Amino acid sequence: MRSSAPLPRMSRRGRVTIGVLVGVFVLFTLLGWGVQAWTDWLWFDEVDYKQVFTGVLATRLLLFLAVGLGMAVVVGGNLWLAQRLRPRMRPQSPEQVTLERYRMLLSPRLGTWIALVAAVIGLFAGLSAQSRWNQWLLFRNGGDFGVKDPEFGVDVGFYVFDLPFWRYLLGVAFTAVVLALIGALAVHYIFGGVRLQGVGDRMSNAARAHLSTLVAVFVLLKAIAYVLDRRAMLLEYNDGANVYGAGYADVNALLPAKEILAYISVVVAIAIIVFSNAWMRNLVWPGISLALLGVSAVAIGGIYPWAVQTFEVKPSARDKEAPYIQRSIDATRAAFGLTGTETEPYAASNLTPPATLATDTAVVPNARLLDPQLVSETYTQLQQVRGFYDFGPKLDIDRYAVSGKTQDYVVGVREINYSELTAQQSNWINRHTVYTHGYGLVAAPANQVVCGGQPLFVSGFLGEKSQEACASQTEQIPASQPRIYYGERMEEGDYAIVGRADPDANPAEFDRPVGEGGDNGPESYYTYTGSGGVEIGSFTRRLLYAIKEQESNFLLSEAVNENSKLLYVRNPRERVEKVAPFLTVDGDPYPAVVGGRVQWIIDGYTTAATYPYAERINLQTETTDELTNRGTFQLARENVNYIRNSVKATVDAYDGTVTLYEFDDSDPVLKAWNKAFGGDLVKPKSEIPAELSAHFRYPADLFKVQRNLLTRFHVTNPGDFYSGQDFWQVPNVPDAPDSGQKQPPYYLFTQFPGQESPRFQLTAAVTPNGRQNLAALISGSYVDGQPRLEVLELPDQTRISGPVQVHQQMTNNAQIRQQLNLLSSNQAQVQYGNLLSLPFGNGMLYVEPVYVKSNQQDAYPLLQKVLLSYGDGGSYVVLADNLTDGIKQLVEQGKRAGAPATPPPTGETPPSPPPGPGATPPPLTGELAEAANRVQAAITEVRAAQASGDFERYGRALKALDEAITAFQQAQTAAAPTPAPGGTPRPTPSGSASPTPGG
Repeated sequence: MRSSAPLPRMSRRGRVTIGVLVGVFVLFTLLGWGVQAWTDWLWFDEVDYKQVFTGVLATRLLLFLAVGLGMAVVVGGNLWLAQRLRPRMRPQSPEQVTLERYRMLLSPRLGTWIALVAAVIGLFAGLSAQSRWNQWLLFRNGGDFGVKDPEFGVDVGFYVFDLPFWRYLLGVAFTAVVLALIGALAVHYIFGGVRLQGVGDRMSNAARAHLSTLVAVFVLLKAIAYVLDRRAMLLEYNDGANVYGAGYADVNALLPAKEILAYISVVVAIAIIVFSNAWMRNLVWPGISLALLGVSAVAIGGIYPWAVQTFEVKPSARDKEAPYIQRSIDATRAAFGLTGTETEPYAASNLTPPATLATDTAVVPNARLLDPQLVSETYTQLQQVRGFYDFGPKLDIDRYAVSGKTQDYVVGVREINYSELTAQQSNWINRHTVYTHGYGLVAAPANQVVCGGQPLFVSGFLGEKSQEACASQTEQIPASQPRIYYGERMEEGDYAIVGRADPDANPAEFDRPVGEGGDNGPESYYTYTGSGGVEIGSFTRRLLYAIKEQESNFLLSEAVNENSKLLYVRNPRERVEKVAPFLTVDGDPYPAVVGGRVQWIIDGYTTAATYPYAERINLQTETTDELTNRGTFQLARENVNYIRNSVKATVDAYDGTVTLYEFDDSDPVLKAWNKAFGGDLVKPKSEIPAELSAHFRYPADLFKVQRNLLTRFHVTNPGDFYSGQDFWQVPNVPDAPDSGQKQPPYYLFTQFPGQESPRFQLTAAVTPNGRQNLAALISGSYVDGQPRLEVLELPDQTRISGPVQVHQQMTNNAQIRQQLNLLSSNQAQVQYGNLLSLPFGNGMLYVEPVYVKSNQQDAYPLLQKVLLSYGDGGSYVVLADNLTDGIKQLVEQGKRAGAPATPPPTGETPPSPPPGPGATPPPLTGELAEAANRVQAAITEVRAAQASGDFERYGRALKALDEAITAFQQAQTAAAPTPAPGGTPRPTPSGSASPTPGG
């Protein structure tokens, strides 16, 4: 037999070149990893959270080595075993002649080839495993929830902490066995243990035993998978009931099927080994066993559950699925913190503005007029002072007690916006050593304007006193350290180098303009004295960060000296995410003055995706609305079915200190994470300063998730839930309903019915599914430091309009539309602020500020008018110059609607006045009574059509009402041929002028 020609060998120069290139690649890769790890260590040391860095790094390394080494040993061991079991004699065939050249290539260095393949597979397996550090830490440190699942009676902690990691390990085992099987089969084939040609058996006894054992192990792993799948069924979607969790067919058909298949898999695994090696020693019966397993999986695990679902469940799904829908309702409400939701009925039956509106001290005076989204431009233009200062596209709402009075304020921080620096200001020295910080927290009362619609600024002045006529003359919210080195406008790469070599030298950091003179006025400079920042005075540190930032000025510039510190990761939200990588961070951090310092307050959530029977939602989808990415951060596309606001984090705006406070002390997930990092990562709730807790507010993203879930899961009866008739929906933005964007919730300092005093609460209105009238008001607040969700639920057939309807009715009113048209022109545009729905006097008060913004360059919105409505949204509408005047006009409208007609001149017979609220109207007879009944029926239809939001139906109802009123007048004329002078007033619904569509 003539052997084939050997493969050409690579030249020595080629081998050296490849070696050098590989070495350079590895060197730079390791250098990059090393620099990143070293600088991360220095950063974590600065913020005093080294246990997070070391804990995560050690866990990643452990998983990398354990899984990588395990995978390499399994695959490499089977490859080695396959070559050891190769036959000594191989029958001659063309196939073996072809394979001989490969055997000649592999045989001399077979061990090296096996080690290389195993190392590559282990490397990729280890890299994949190290990303599972969070699952491993929860697996190691998780405990019990104290709640058992309704099917197996297993603690929920197993599903949250253990099941994800067990499923991952099972996946690793499957991968290892499959790769080992493929690799062993290839080696057996190359070395003749498995043949496709020639006489005799196609497989040697040793190869058959080896490969059949691997197949049997795979089938045994499948049996384990069936056991885990039984538990995982409680996490799957139930199509029949449109909820999550195992349904009737799953529990009564698929669940026992999985158990049967697990037993069958064990039997098949044993049969494969026995029939392949101990008895018949061929692959026919093992193949039949595998085929039977496949058929069983299809028949028992597929066809049977389908038949139960189709022929037993679907014909009576409401009754069959009711217990499982109830499980999902209960689990969802528990997993998302909805169990304690307090629902109170609110009749909202009063449609006439009560006189108490004018004397109220809890609701009306606290109605917020400043919209934080619109007035951010106003803040920027009036408080910017320098072009590089910025307040962002959206401000925040907080409350302060000033002069003994607590009210909400619109607050913003005067930050450096590096993108607004001029070309001259943007050189490296200026950008990183001169323009290092902003200055001041600027606040204005949320319900007060001055000087033609401007906010009344009460803090954040650049000097000791305000130099403006339209602002408070003294600081009402003083901050002893107003400088802002850490803020929301800071992006990656916006690092600052602070500190000076000579303490006697002039400060280099631009602090703020002082005195008068605008952009050309005098300026103050400053030197940072805070504890924050990484020291970079040594040559080694400067070299390190020069490599990290790819910037030679760290080594060359005289601005970097032995006292220099580097401030980076300056965005408060990013700092919290880096310190606590296990938290999902709320998208709307807000600043507060606490202890004389500006503190950023950030809400942190612990989440899970494996709470049995709970609804699974996508955080990004559920929290997206009109304000997303407009001053807020968009959350990641994370699927969760459990969430808790477990942590309140603060970031000091001056020195960057990050503090994590436990807020939900009953959350098992936070306890597991705290234990994983030493037990003292998060400060206990008892250590939260009282001044700080006074500024805690119900987090917006959590509220959105809970509000959206309550639109369905406020229904707790499984039959009603299945029908879906009582579901709600979140309305679109009132002034742009066609945009498809949801109306954001809004913060208010107000008092709702049933509350003992005004609270700072986050509020949202919801409407019935597919309709636009108001269904309920949902609010979230803190009472005695505990979160509380409350729902004011209106009757099903309420006449009260929802936000979209109310805005349309107010702006389409003929008189108001005329005034709004006068405000808007080619030189200006009208902008609408938050539409507030305020329950008051057993009715509903709506308040919507109206801003006017000139089209001139650098113009900003000014609050010019206030739209108010009471009742059903269309009967009593006012466009006033301010809230006080608007309330007075509403009350006057209510009085006129209930007042008797003006008496006629002396000597004339007065017409009979319309019956008052408590009077008994005179009886009507004959055609007059029939005509009156038609009028009443027409009025009822008008109200129903108005509440439904169907404008076509509303138009028909108005036409029928007009015809009924005409018929009533004719019948009245026939009954009294000589009417009193002035005629008879036309009866109208609710005692108001005849309604017009939309108005």
